[in-house]
Amino acid sequence: MANVTVIGAQWGDEGKGKIVDWLASRADAVVRFQGGHNAGHTLVVGEQVYKLSLLPSGIVTGTLSIIGNGVVLDPWHLKSEVEKLRGQGVEINDENFAIADNCPLILPVHRELDGLREAAAGAGKIGTTGRGIGPAYEDKVGRRAIRVCDLAHLDALEPQLDRLCAHHDALRAGFGQPPIDREALLNELREIAPFVLQFAQPVWKRLNKVKKAGARILFEGAQGVLLDVDHGTYPFVTSSNTVSGTAASGSGLGPSATGFVLGIVKAYTTRVGSGPFPTELDDETGQRLGERGHEFGTVTGRKRRCGWFDAVLTRQSCAISGVTGIALTKLDVLDGFEKVNICTGYRLRGKVLDYYPSHAADQAAVEPIYEEMDGWQGTTAGARSWADLPAQAIKYIQRVQELIETPVALVSTSPEREDTILVRDPFAD
Repeated sequence: MANVTVIGAQWGDEGKGKIVDWLASRADAVVRFQGGHNAGHTLVVGEQVYKLSLLPSGIVTGTLSIIGNGVVLDPWHLKSEVEKLRGQGVEINDENFAIADNCPLILPVHRELDGLREAAAGAGKIGTTGRGIGPAYEDKVGRRAIRVCDLAHLDALEPQLDRLCAHHDALRAGFGQPPIDREALLNELREIAPFVLQFAQPVWKRLNKVKKAGARILFEGAQGVLLDVDHGTYPFVTSSNTVSGTAASGSGLGPSATGFVLGIVKAYTTRVGSGPFPTELDDETGQRLGERGHEFGTVTGRKRRCGWFDAVLTRQSCAISGVTGIALTKLDVLDGFEKVNICTGYRLRGKVLDYYPSHAADQAAVEPIYEEMDGWQGTTAGARSWADLPAQAIKYIQRVQELIETPVALVSTSPEREDTILVRDPFAD
């Protein structure tokens, strides 16, 4: 069995969608194991462009696609996304799509609380998508979540609603909002329940069956390691663990099932929303990177901040997530630069660091130490072999893998599925 776990090794937005789509065409099952519809994947297949934020990327190729228990599920967004993809000709049914019946639900009250908190935070904003992901995870850990399996037992929901309302009504009162309308919430859940329940099942059982059959499983991460709630740039992080180890707990399979861990790494660095960013370029170069890389969020449409490649952060992400090899994406965005820089360390109050510190004040204060390299004038766009790349671009790739202490498994040279240089096949036994 050769399974693959795909994670973002920066702050997300590294081009995971194309890589996952490329791998999904060779997998027998694709599993989302954390996050919610705050993740965004854009797939380009021929003339068709698919924008996914909740459904696993395998759904486009008809591969068995599973939403694991580690995901928080907005049932209304799910219905909308399914309908949109069906409108694009994608077949989605209970044979090729399944949802863990122990998945927690994102409710309207979670979206409302997310927005109220961000609006009141002032300078303390952390840049959430406002989609209720954080509050839903809080309720999961607080043992007051309503889960997918509860949709089949709505007449017995009163004790859970008591717990939910006792918490949220107090918070809502603090924001000057009325209590939860329990009957309205129940009516909304009754309306959406049949749609969700047609796909609900104990997916751990189905995955174990797939695993025993020796099939290939692709675990699809969302966001990036630097947004991990434990290992990221806290508090400017997401509300779930984004590291590869979460594939085990978020799917119901053991840790041995994760297989080859492929870290998706952009050839430069971007970040969307608030938080520290050591190599950020607030100048013409940063603007050029953003324009050439079309750096706008798939989910939010927010403009991404851009900067040079940070080898310190990426090395740290690869170590924390046990990355076997990286997929280097968007190399073509660096085409034509006379010089390119790579961050190889930080200065912090007179000291040199080879890691990113944990405290927010230290993270904001570090100054990047750069290594300058010659750029290349030829094009890397659409290259499918090393012979197609300019010599200096190859030197850049080699220096990246040296600095992050992780080998390159493949290089992506455009959004098209086939424009990929394969160095090591993640699915190879």
